[in-house]
Amino acid sequence: MNRVLGWGLGIILLIGLGGHAAFAQSADPTAAADAYVNAPHDWQMWLPVAGSPMEARIDWLMKYVLWIMAAIVGFVGLLMVYVMINFRSGKNKTPAHFTHNTLIEVIWIVIPTLLLAVIIVPSISLIYYEADDSNPYMTINVTGHQWYWEYSYQSVPGLDYTSYMVPDDKLQPGDIRRLSVDHPIVVPVGKKIKFNITSADVLHGFYLPSLGVQRYAIPGTVVTSWTIIPKVGTYYGQCNQICGVNHDAMPIEIKAVSMDDYMAWIKVAQANYVMNSFTPHPLSSPLPVNEFADLAVVK
Repeated sequence: MNRVLGWGLGIILLIGLGGHAAFAQSADPTAAADAYVNAPHDWQMWLPVAGSPMEARIDWLMKYVLWIMAAIVGFVGLLMVYVMINFRSGKNKTPAHFTHNTLIEVIWIVIPTLLLAVIIVPSISLIYYEADDSNPYMTINVTGHQWYWEYSYQSVPGLDYTSYMVPDDKLQPGDIRRLSVDHPIVVPVGKKIKFNITSADVLHGFYLPSLGVQRYAIPGTVVTSWTIIPKVGTYYGQCNQICGVNHDAMPIEIKAVSMDDYMAWIKVAQANYVMNSFTPHPLSSPLPVNEFADLAVVK
């Protein structure tokens, strides 16, 4: 009897825990994105891990050109050492007298031309690849403000919300100082996402290094970019154009989730993220926001 009662209590407990987990998942459809975080780390000496096909191609081109440059620098360095040793004054009392060498002149024209060609071809290919923002699955309008971002989903009417950096005194476990935000961008994995980027005040920079996105947010101008994120996770970026006293308080956070989680998030966002329906986190600063705004006005 006791054994049966114990099994019964165990089953009830498991059902309760399962229900709690299901509730937690439904309450935060983006929770799965926390399992993988693509963010800077201490003593990082290289580019971030590529989080998109765009960044993978950028990384490849950078390394490709770097090795070519290293070979050129190495060759020129060895040539200089050879010349200094073999053509020093102590070894050549009588200098040679000539003004032309057809073979050498042909070599130093042909080889640099070939080197430029093998660099230009993949570079132009990448430029055209980056410029092709056609046929996106969805488009997000990105507007830079002093000092926060505003995101508007074209495919979801009314979904327009602001994104502020989480102040130091409001950080939660798992948050990253100066990078986590109160309301991140949420997108489905494996889909082409287009960004229409502009600014409402001054020049900003919409920079996501691990996704290969780098565009200026220019007042009065809309600049486009795009990305595809193949892996569920959280990706970070920052404004990289000095835009005022709180320039460093404009991080960008993107959560890539499964399509099911994305659709669930849309329902949550429509209920909670509609423009001006919530109170954003204030900037952590010794001055109130309105005083910062006064500082930004040219008098």
